[in-house]
Amino acid sequence: MAVSAHRGAPLTPDEIYSTALRLVDAGGVEGLSMRKLAVELDVNPMSLYHHVDNKTALLQRVCALVALQLDVPEGDAPWGEQLRALGYACRASARRHPSLWLYALSHPEVSGGDHLLWRALDRILSRAGVDEAEFVYARKTLFALLSGFILGETTGALNEQGGAADPEKTFEAFLNFAVAGLSAF
Repeated sequence: MAVSAHRGAPLTPDEIYSTALRLVDAGGVEGLSMRKLAVELDVNPMSLYHHVDNKTALLQRVCALVALQLDVPEGDAPWGEQLRALGYACRASARRHPSLWLYALSHPEVSGGDHLLWRALDRILSRAGVDEAEFVYARKTLFALLSGFILGETTGALNEQGGAADPEKTFEAFLNFAVAGLSAF
């Protein structure tokens, strides 16, 4: 690992990704640049390219970091409870990192396809008795529903549609709908 003349300590991937996430949380994805990240880390911008190819690759790693922070349900709880827990975990993450979630929803190339969230959802689908050949459809449908809810809540659009409603009760209604839909699937 290269040591910056300024820092005196090696730059680590974890430090890069966690600092990038902090910058995204503070100023949005648009506010993140390799140059700003380098300034924050007190390194030459070219030092970052020893760890990451470009901003898209950096955002992929930041999304992976956020996915690792998800409180993903495990164990023997019924699949409906696990689906609810996963929904709450995603919603909590989206509330902590709204800019990153909004960006990832509109830029699927950064959110990856084989991480903790998908493995947890596949485990839940299996426990629910969904045929493996149907996983892709159930997965995409549930993700579209959750993404739509998160998008509506994060942007405020959910509050503007159909009058005022308690966000917690609305999310519970969403989860009831998702569990009932998966039961019927």
